[in-house]
Parts: sequence; structure tokens; C-alpha cells
Amino acid sequence: MFDSVRPMDPDVRRAYLARLDVEPAPPSVEGLRLLVRRHAERVPYETLWIQAGEAWNIDPYDSAARIALRGRGGYCYHMNGALGLLLTSLGYVVRGHVGGVHGPEGPHADVMGNHLVLTVEQLPSDTNPGGVWYVDNGLGDALHDPLPLIEGRHEQAPFVLGLEQTPDGAQWHLTHDPAGGFTGMTWTMALAHPGDFEAQHRWLSTSPESAFVQVPMAERRDATGADVIRGLVLSRIGDGARRHEPVTRRAEWFDLLADLFGLQLHAMAAERREQLWTNVLSAHRRWEKSQDAGR
Repeated sequence: MFDSVRPMDPDVRRAYLARLDVEPAPPSVEGLRLLVRRHAERVPYETLWIQAGEAWNIDPYDSAARIALRGRGGYCYHMNGALGLLLTSLGYVVRGHVGGVHGPEGPHADVMGNHLVLTVEQLPSDTNPGGVWYVDNGLGDALHDPLPLIEGRHEQAPFVLGLEQTPDGAQWHLTHDPAGGFTGMTWTMALAHPGDFEAQHRWLSTSPESAFVQVPMAERRDATGADVIRGLVLSRIGDGARRHEPVTRRAEWFDLLADLFGLQLHAMAAERREQLWTNVLSAHRRWEKSQDAGR
């Protein structure tokens, strides 16, 4: 998916690296760690574009331009697609794979394609002699660093993550920490193609049954946890964990997106901002009603 792509636009790459505050350098384990960490900390996982009526595609070049030039984020296809292009432009050997995020019911065929996974090859280290790394900035509150693609228990504060490989070596499974926002994710090591994700992207971004359509949200991972806003409710997972009262004032809500999540939304048309706020309020009122009904 990333091994025979056209070159990344130099202006987009320059702006992308500037957003991450990273200088271009030859591939290295430490360089990969820095890029992944900065991406997690500075480019938020977000679905606000859905409630604003912005019909985004999953073309990685468009995703990279939005991140670099418009200060936006996205969900897995956008985050990992753009990061894969950036890494490839810097000389890293990147592969894209079909994944499926799942809940407590466990992995199943219906979820495959709802997630784009990255691996980076040919970067051996003392603790990862095989040189293959699992890279994933598209899971919101999960990874802060790349993981060596090695079975076992991996700690990334505040979470403990697990990696397992199927006996035939064709698939891997990530188990998320119980404190996180999902249960796990399975992926196949076969190389992915953009068309592998189109149907799931269409459902996730347009179906009334999709959680992304129902509740606008943004997440930003850091070294000790994650900040999460769902609708009007801000919470913190990990160090300093807490849940805040709903942010019900329009200006305060947009300021929060800018200050905490780095989402200025300056390039969004005024009517889109209004549509976003209207949908956020509606989603919050539906949630309040469901809470009242459950009492």
C-alpha cells in the first residue's frame, strides 16, 4: 500500500514535519519512536468532520494535506494512511494491513476492514532483532509508541497491551488494557489495498448505527494517558484521571478543542461549524435522555 506510491508533495511534507516539530532524518528506531510519539501527541484522533457534514475520503494524500495544512486529524484511515506516507517519504519500509477493532465479543469477520494497521520493517534493535514494528496512531487511546512485533505483554503507561500471533503467522491480535476504549484488534499480515477499506469507511462515516455518527469525539494520547471528549463531556484516562461536567457553552467548547486537542477548526466554513455545534448539542440531549430513562 505504501511501497509503490507517488512522492509526497514537498510542501505538505514540510508542513507535516513542522506540525510534529521533527527534522527529516534517515530511518532509525529512535527516529521512528519520535515520529510516532509526536504524531500521537499533536495530531488528534477525531470524528468531528462527520457531524460537520464534511464528507472526507480515505485517500492518504488528502489525509496528509488536511493534517499538515489544515490542522486536522481523523480516524484510523486518515491517521495511519497519512503517517504511512510520511514515513515512506523519509525512507522507512512501511506496510499497510487490514485490521478489525472489536468489543468484548472478540474478533469476527464482520469487523475486518474497519481499521488500517501499519508495520515498519528493517529496523532491528537489541530488543527487536527481527526489525518489524507495529505502528498505530489510529486507535485513539491505545499506543503512544511503536511496539516491537513480538508476542507478549507490552507496557505503555498507563496501559498494559498484549500481542499474540496465530499459529500460522497470518494474523496478529492486540489486546487493549481494560481501562481503554475498546477490547482488542486483529489484523492480517497480508498487504492491504485502499479498496479493502471503502465499504467499512462508508458505513462508519454515514450509517445512523455507527458510533462515530451518533457521538462526535476527539482523543489525544500522551505519555501518561489520554484526553477524550465525547459530545460535550471531557474526560481523562490515566494520570490525572477524571470526568468533567459537560461543556455547554459554544465558545468554551470550541476553545477546548483548540487548547487541549490542537483543533483550531480555522479552515472550517462558518456553516459547517454551526452544523457541528448543532449536532453536538443534539447528541448530548439524546445522551441525557437515555441517562434519565435508565434511572
